[in-house]
Amino acid sequence: MTDGARTATRTGSGPAQAATHCPYCALQCGMVLRATGDGVEVGARDFPTNRGGLCQKGWTAADLLDHSDRLTTPLLRDRPGGELRPATWGEALDRIAAGVRDVQQRHGPDAVAVFGGGGLTNEKAYALGRFARVTLRTRHIDYNGRWCMSSAAAAGNRAFGIDRGLPFPLADLGRADTLLLVGANPAETMPPLMQHVTDLRERGGRLIVVDPRATATARQADLHLQPLPGTDLAVANALLHIALTEGWLDRAYVAERTTGFDEVRRTVAGYWPAEVERLSGVPVADLYATARALATVDRAIILTARGAEQHAKGVDTVTALINLALALGLPGRPGSGYGCLTGQGNGQGGREHGQKADQLPGYRRIDDPAAREHVAGVWGVDPDSLPGPGVPAYQLLDALGTPSGARALLVFGSNPVVSAPRAARVESRLRALDLLVVADFVRSETAELADVVLPVAQWAEEDGTMTNLEGRVLRRRALREPPAGVRTELEILAALAGRLTDGAPLPSDPREVFAELGRASAGGPADYAGITWDRIDADTGVFWPCPDRDGPDTPRLFADRFPTPDGRARFHAVTHRPAAESVCADYPLHFTTGRVLAQYQSGAQTRRVAALRRAAPGGFVELHPDLAARLGVTEGAPVRVVSRRGELRAPARLSTAIRPDTVFAPFHWPGAQRANSVTNDALDPVSGMPEFKICAVRVEPA
Repeated sequence: MTDGARTATRTGSGPAQAATHCPYCALQCGMVLRATGDGVEVGARDFPTNRGGLCQKGWTAADLLDHSDRLTTPLLRDRPGGELRPATWGEALDRIAAGVRDVQQRHGPDAVAVFGGGGLTNEKAYALGRFARVTLRTRHIDYNGRWCMSSAAAAGNRAFGIDRGLPFPLADLGRADTLLLVGANPAETMPPLMQHVTDLRERGGRLIVVDPRATATARQADLHLQPLPGTDLAVANALLHIALTEGWLDRAYVAERTTGFDEVRRTVAGYWPAEVERLSGVPVADLYATARALATVDRAIILTARGAEQHAKGVDTVTALINLALALGLPGRPGSGYGCLTGQGNGQGGREHGQKADQLPGYRRIDDPAAREHVAGVWGVDPDSLPGPGVPAYQLLDALGTPSGARALLVFGSNPVVSAPRAARVESRLRALDLLVVADFVRSETAELADVVLPVAQWAEEDGTMTNLEGRVLRRRALREPPAGVRTELEILAALAGRLTDGAPLPSDPREVFAELGRASAGGPADYAGITWDRIDADTGVFWPCPDRDGPDTPRLFADRFPTPDGRARFHAVTHRPAAESVCADYPLHFTTGRVLAQYQSGAQTRRVAALRRAAPGGFVELHPDLAARLGVTEGAPVRVVSRRGELRAPARLSTAIRPDTVFAPFHWPGAQRANSVTNDALDPVSGMPEFKICAVRVEPA
């Protein structure tokens, strides 16, 4: 079936079917849905990213569509502490509108906040930003992508003048001679991507992985660097130090296409490999081997992911790796460059069109007068009426219910009770609200705290667009209508806007919303003006920027210049600094978190799929056998992981895949197994990214 298939087709007496994309990660694997007498059948599609492959999550994605836990009617809580009860849509929407008016009359427009998600379609992310700034007139909007891509985005913007996760097509991975993955485990987080790594290996290329754990990806590597968590920046600076001393720089590229290298040269001169070995635990020989593998081949790619980015110095860590890529002359050449692996399904598009605290559609800055004037013109409002920048996600949540924070919160596509750092603190702030509204398809852990819960349509029941990790805009196509009593987020926002204002209505048709998004993004860094649904349908997606309907799109960035005022990329000197929290006698171990193959994000969806639950039934704490022996812990025994913020309890899993000074837990489970009860809410000063990947803990038998 081609990517240009209609939303729902019938051939003879056969079932309806739709060509669409997986609802999970940013690989956005192509799939075909078919309606059968028993429900919905999933088939893989030969799309450029997944090439006919799906992971276990993709194959079982349709199991959720008719799940017994699915909500099909709004829920209302009549009084604090009362039970949620079924309600009509009229009751629910009236309750929200009345609550919003009451809170804003008592505390002002910014007393109502909006929290979005990186899984929302481009249309919904755009509508959410417009709803917050025009209907609610609040500056308080952010989203869970702040905890996913913000550090890489900030580093990309300041180095290249633009943030697109992969500035080249994914197929470039297979054309590289060396691929360096830093803090990435795609063998578990997006398995079909590994086909491209296989292409590299079959051509004789080398895979090098930097990760504190011997993950499924690291076990396939030609070389695995296993640093102490939080020392990736020092490792990156040491690699550039070696490239300098060995004469491996692309001096012509640095001179002609970059600026600021002299300060970086002086800074990395102090990162002697022996000193970095002492700091990180990575042997000097492995540092030299890595630098040589990157610098002495024709094509090399450096990719980062959350392991490198989810730190209070995540922006600087990514910057150090970008510095290395620029010094070697990699960006802009086929089969070479720097990129980051976007996590959530629409993590790229979700941050481009207005649900991030400091941005307007098209990746425009909200404090830019020209940007405000352009977008206000599309929205038909006075530019001065648009609020200014809000605060990043954790700061927004941490202030809820306080005199300086919002008193009401509307949540779309997120489950912060499980996914937020220092989650017990966030849960307490949610409980302090005057009004909490959650739009979801099940009673997630966050929905259980809400005053109003709104049931929403799922991916197979709606049309729209997503932007994958390459910056390729794709079409999501509906196979069927939502169940009776269920609405789309666009319909919900339009209905609320109608109740709260007398102005121009908020469109609820996704095609109309996308057309408006194109006008609002025109001229911005993420320019979608030349993209239409029909153009996407005619090909395998369209890469932004694409300013003209009759002009080309941009699969590869930086070939001739960078989108900076002078066309040059910017080096930035960065220095290693310790993690926000150091180990000590009371908390002598490092704690880090991540994902497992069969679960996804907060687990609200995947924990309800029987096959995935069998594959990964619950949380665990991974310890090295030597550490377990010292603690008197055996395989499967319950343990407590305790930090200064809280604790988790889960069975021990003994493995030599992890360093003896570090413990690991996946973050997909709630309750006693909630890993984010432990994690640190220290923030990167540039991106607002919390330090999920390292904090100090102690471990003891439970």
